[in-house]
Amino acid sequence: MNQSNPYDLSQEHISRVDEPVIEESRKGFGVWLNIVLFLATFFTTTVAGVFWANRDFYNLDNLHYGLTYSILIMLVISTHEFGHYFAARYHKVPVTLPYYIPFPFVSLNPFGTMGAVIKMKASNYSKKALLDIGAAGPIAGWITSLVILAIGFITLPPISFLYDLHPEYATSGIPTSGFTFGNNLIFLAFGKLFVNTSASFMPPMNEVYHYPFLCVGWFGLLITSLNMMPVGQLDGGHISYAMFGDKHKYIAYIVFSMLMFFGLLGLLPLLDINLNIGSINWLVWAVLIFFVIKIKHPDTVTELDEPLGTGRMLIGWFTFFIFVVSFCPVPVFEA
Repeated sequence: MNQSNPYDLSQEHISRVDEPVIEESRKGFGVWLNIVLFLATFFTTTVAGVFWANRDFYNLDNLHYGLTYSILIMLVISTHEFGHYFAARYHKVPVTLPYYIPFPFVSLNPFGTMGAVIKMKASNYSKKALLDIGAAGPIAGWITSLVILAIGFITLPPISFLYDLHPEYATSGIPTSGFTFGNNLIFLAFGKLFVNTSASFMPPMNEVYHYPFLCVGWFGLLITSLNMMPVGQLDGGHISYAMFGDKHKYIAYIVFSMLMFFGLLGLLPLLDINLNIGSINWLVWAVLIFFVIKIKHPDTVTELDEPLGTGRMLIGWFTFFIFVVSFCPVPVFEA
């Protein structure tokens, strides 16, 4: 992922094949910094898992309730980052091991992490390297999220699982309001494909976060779609620029306009109009893109005439498909 992305901040420079690989993680604190950050993030995501399990996360005796969530979300982040890492090594790109980002404040970020970062530095690079490294991470993380989500739907526990977390639901009924995850095409399709509604209980979207596999699968799709936006120096921006050169900017401006559109729709509840087809969060994301990530990818590729080949172009188009089916117009809302 890209350094401008709050979920994953990899450096944007991708080297040519003929440059030596220099693992900067061996400098300074060495791999110990990577290990310490990994352990810290594992702890903060475990605390977040306890929170999602509706337990007292201030009580260390409850940490085991968050282990499933923590292991799964660390798996999604790790497969994404090491997808970038191994693609970079293949192209002999100077690259560090992932630096995981713990986020201990549950009230501000209940997911427990801001992802991870790998750092790559080089003065020039090829389009092939740009596409391969940009695509490898999100594809790996996306596949991991799909597997986790499928397992979550196939192994849905009975309704008694939810009653154990909220005993009051047994008498008052399960509410359909409150903090609610938005849907996307993949989540909808997997729910139809893997859930036998006559034999399993399908939780409403305002209760999904209690189910670790569903929660992490949903979150994995969300962060993948964020990174797959074909703008600026996000992973999708790298891919789009490698595929189309300077013409990528037209795609970037269209996507940015879509973000503004969904963000403005998110202001409608302020006028007592609740359509649930937009989110003010997209306005925040649009501001971040405009001022930090940038809409247009910088002109840093030195081999613009180098053909990618049919295979890499197909991979690029596949990442656009990932973005579309994983994008959630309303990520979270209060129903």
